[in-house]
Amino acid sequence: MEQEVISSLFVEELRMQRPVPRESYLYRLPVVRNLTKQGGIRLSSPVTFFVGENGIGKSTLIEALAVAVGFNPEGGTINFNFSTQDSHSELYRYLKVVRGGKRPRTGFFLRAESFYNVATEVDRLDKIPCALPSLLDSYGGVSLHHQSHGESFMALVENRFGGQGLYVLDEPEAALSPMKQMELICHIDRLVKDGCQFVISTHSPVLMAFPGADVYQLSQKKIERVDYHETEHFQLMKAFVNAPEKMTGYLLNCAHDE
Repeated sequence: MEQEVISSLFVEELRMQRPVPRESYLYRLPVVRNLTKQGGIRLSSPVTFFVGENGIGKSTLIEALAVAVGFNPEGGTINFNFSTQDSHSELYRYLKVVRGGKRPRTGFFLRAESFYNVATEVDRLDKIPCALPSLLDSYGGVSLHHQSHGESFMALVENRFGGQGLYVLDEPEAALSPMKQMELICHIDRLVKDGCQFVISTHSPVLMAFPGADVYQLSQKKIERVDYHETEHFQLMKAFVNAPEKMTGYLLNCAHDE
């Protein structure tokens, strides 16, 4: 008798479990339309990237995944339950998250746009008297507000992200220089080797170069897994870096012609 193999991934598939009503703004999002049409997205690597143009619905999908597995909509760990503004979408109500055979020991949901709110909540919780070690120690010992955006994000990754964790990140490059993005790749590699899974929405050609990652390109017409070198992000950046003067000249000429 063959022994059943337990998946090492915490999340294996995303698919729609019921149709989105036509009157909902979600119905008009390409990612919702294509997810419904194509039947779902299979996750087969410990690191999965969702890439595509603005307005496709990448961040909405990432947020729905995070909320569906139990994270606070504004970010943080499973235990965070603060709310400063009820602005998250209802997509999580329609999304089916197929889990693997294991459950994560820890995890974190990062939203670039609400990271300030997460930092504020960490400071608030740290002031609550308790017998346990300071919560702030888990984030590097210094208030995230007392560091630059990039420094605070890297402190989060270095100190709070632990093994056997599920990490859902929405455009983490927003806080990071190219050098820090390369440093983040090293941290992701370290954590993957310690049993972690990452699902990341990004515009960064640096991050999506992570070896062995699944890259899903989301467009108006479809969701498809592509080679890193086939992404529009890589091709555009390569063309620009190889001939910046030519590219900027072309862009400015086009703008003047309009």
